[in-house]
Amino acid sequence: MSDSPVVTRFAPSPTGYLHIGGARTALFNWLYARGRGGQFLLRIEDTDRARSTPEATEAILKGMAWLGLDHDGEVVSQFERAGRHTKVANEMLAKGHAYKCFSTQDEIAEFREAARAEGKSTLFRSPWRDTDPSTHPDAPFVVRLKAPRDGETVIEDAVQGKVTFRNDQLDDMICLRSDGTPTYMLAVVVDDHDMGVTHVIRGDDHLNNAARQKLVYEAMDWDVPVFAHIPLIHGPDGKKLSKRHGALRVEEYQAMGYPAPAMRNYLARLGWSHGDDEVFTDDQAKDWFDLGGIGKGAARFDFKKLDHVSGQHIGMMEADALISQVQDFLAVTDADALTEGQIEGLREALPFVRSGAKTIPQLLEKAHFILTQRPLEVEEKAAKNLDDVSRGILSELTPQLQTVSWKREELEAILNATAEAHDMGFGKLAAPLRAALAGRTATPSVFDMMLVLGREETLARLSEVSA
Repeated sequence: MSDSPVVTRFAPSPTGYLHIGGARTALFNWLYARGRGGQFLLRIEDTDRARSTPEATEAILKGMAWLGLDHDGEVVSQFERAGRHTKVANEMLAKGHAYKCFSTQDEIAEFREAARAEGKSTLFRSPWRDTDPSTHPDAPFVVRLKAPRDGETVIEDAVQGKVTFRNDQLDDMICLRSDGTPTYMLAVVVDDHDMGVTHVIRGDDHLNNAARQKLVYEAMDWDVPVFAHIPLIHGPDGKKLSKRHGALRVEEYQAMGYPAPAMRNYLARLGWSHGDDEVFTDDQAKDWFDLGGIGKGAARFDFKKLDHVSGQHIGMMEADALISQVQDFLAVTDADALTEGQIEGLREALPFVRSGAKTIPQLLEKAHFILTQRPLEVEEKAAKNLDDVSRGILSELTPQLQTVSWKREELEAILNATAEAHDMGFGKLAAPLRAALAGRTATPSVFDMMLVLGREETLARLSEVSA
């Protein structure tokens, strides 16, 4: 198998939205495949018909699309492959690796009750395991895997190391239910084999399943994939991640204004590391990611670290990519899309407004001056800086700005000279300027705003408040 092209898969159940833990699992599979020129496949495990919904499937696909986790080939529906799963169960029956069990639910319950009373293992041992088929009744049955009763089943896990299971602790798992439908435990193995999956990278809550699933591979004489069971994500308090820790669904993070590249970076670092590197690009992540870098302990989700990583990515993203993320954010929050003029204004303002912004809302707030239109809505706090004296100074300043060369050093010279002429520090002059140019007290530098706005718009805004 080591010479085979790498094939990984993400196999969510469409019973809810794409949660952050599932997103990280998808990311790890995507990085491992993409970094090795392999394939990353997507399978929707929709065998639970009562709980699976098209809406949940759509939410999973949308979450992956936003995160940029593109998959190869068509999306596979596990439910639609039920005929293939049944065929494999019947093959195991024919080979003697599975058997028909006619025990009823009541009989199984009685067995377990008696075992508990006697202080014995409640692991069900079917009386039909070794019976002659000619003695079988004409009654409903399930098909069970004939698991070995002695010895050990060993999983050489790429993350957890060697994990050993005593076979006398493994039950004869059901492969086909009494209504003839295949179980999830069988379907997973058949699908992974048929899809050519070489590496099964998933949460460590599936580790116990791996032992039983390996027995199916062996019964069918199929290659066993490399298993890599990754620890779950915990909250900052060290407890299993839950709603009390904040956002859980991927789309919530998008609506909170975290750019997708930042989420990929942060999720990659949740449980995996490459030296001391905290902030990196997709190409670096694909290049560096390996299973050996995944820790055995649970990772802790930390919003402060996410904010830091997000701010770094906002600072280093290409302008077009960042503007695209802004537009996606506005779309999912039902905000008005940017006009072409606003997009061009934002592009020009990015060098001044991206610094220090940790999320897209923070970026938009800093860029408010270029995205807003006259007449400006002046915040109450900013309006206090527009008293009669300040308005008079702005009115006096306007004609000087009509003829000056629109360069930073020239603007600095005029504004500083105006402040000195009125015997005030530059900060005293900057406050009414901020109010006039942005309607805010917290803004980028007045020089940066004037350069981005241009002479005509700057003068129009000053005239509006000093009239």
